[in-house]
Amino acid sequence: MPSGFSVPMSVKREFFDLVCGGMPTTEASLQVGASRRTGLVWWRDAGGMKLRIGGDGLGGLASAGDLTRPGGCGHRLSFAERYEIDRGLQAGLSYAEIGRRLERDRSVIWREVRRNRLPNGDYHALMAQARATQNARRPKTFTLDNHRLCSAIEAWMDDGWSPKLISSVLARDFADDKLMQVSHETVYQHLYVQTRGQLRADLHKCLSTARSQRKPRGHTERRGKFNDVITISRRPAEVADRAVPGHWEGDLIIGAGNRSAIGTLVERSTRFTILLHLPVDHSAETVAAAMLDAMAELPDHLRRSITWDRGSEMAEWQDISLQLQAPVYFCDPHSPWQRGTNENTNRLLRFWFEKGSDLSGYTKADLNTVADKLNTRPRPTLDLDTPAQRIAALINQAA
Repeated sequence: MPSGFSVPMSVKREFFDLVCGGMPTTEASLQVGASRRTGLVWWRDAGGMKLRIGGDGLGGLASAGDLTRPGGCGHRLSFAERYEIDRGLQAGLSYAEIGRRLERDRSVIWREVRRNRLPNGDYHALMAQARATQNARRPKTFTLDNHRLCSAIEAWMDDGWSPKLISSVLARDFADDKLMQVSHETVYQHLYVQTRGQLRADLHKCLSTARSQRKPRGHTERRGKFNDVITISRRPAEVADRAVPGHWEGDLIIGAGNRSAIGTLVERSTRFTILLHLPVDHSAETVAAAMLDAMAELPDHLRRSITWDRGSEMAEWQDISLQLQAPVYFCDPHSPWQRGTNENTNRLLRFWFEKGSDLSGYTKADLNTVADKLNTRPRPTLDLDTPAQRIAALINQAA
């Protein structure tokens, strides 16, 4: 083939057919009338270097997987379907028309072409099959070997951040640096599967569960019974959609032997957290006094209602409601999900207040420090704003 002339796409496709059939690139180049160097350039530019057999650059295509595997609804695309996509695109058919012929949604065709086409935009069935087969191989390699990234992950986890939050903040702060981004699942894989990479082997202890292995979420039983109350079914609809601020959820974090406790209050719309200091006991009188002291400073529009579990510590709920001019609602028995915001917050707080530990030794200053850490932590549910920022905006708005 004379140099200086553009090569028809049909010639390149014939070259790819030969290489995909197992012919070395050098031989396939001569077969279509091109130089060996030209063929090697075609193969390299098409991304074939990652798919070839052998390390000398002269081997044929690596295994494209099972070419007879069935396709259709409920299956991954088969080679026969990829071949029909190839033919359809060559004929100028739209993704929708190709999808109708294969009884697939047009989005399936669009994603397949987008993922497995050649760098020049052309789609070649065998090359696409080989690339899809290689991408589907398991297990995937671990990638957490970036010292700067691992240091950031460790520092944040040492402060109680979850892998999900870390992933979100990295994506926001390093939007233009892919090397400083990682999915939360990759972090969990490093912590739970093999602890590879540069992360510390004991970092799983910083998770709220402190588990060394993944476990399914078990059934949670709640303590105590409480009757003669205003049930959550009577709570206004505005509380559920978080559109109106000032609705709080509360509970106790119990220490070892049920002898010590810390009260928790969380505002539903901002996730702002208040910790109640209960150094002596968690009787109804003590809890009521601590709650009134903590919430009395809030403006009226941030003190609309309180939702609590049916524990005996809320026996003085009527006095609390009267003093704060806010109704107190109670969850159904054994239904912690009805206070989901508070349950999630208590789970985060277990980073500092471990299960089975004595909670009586924490001072009010200690609790304020922990609350500040939690309230200044970015939250994905708040578009990475912090609860402190959201509550401050509400207070300033009222002022």
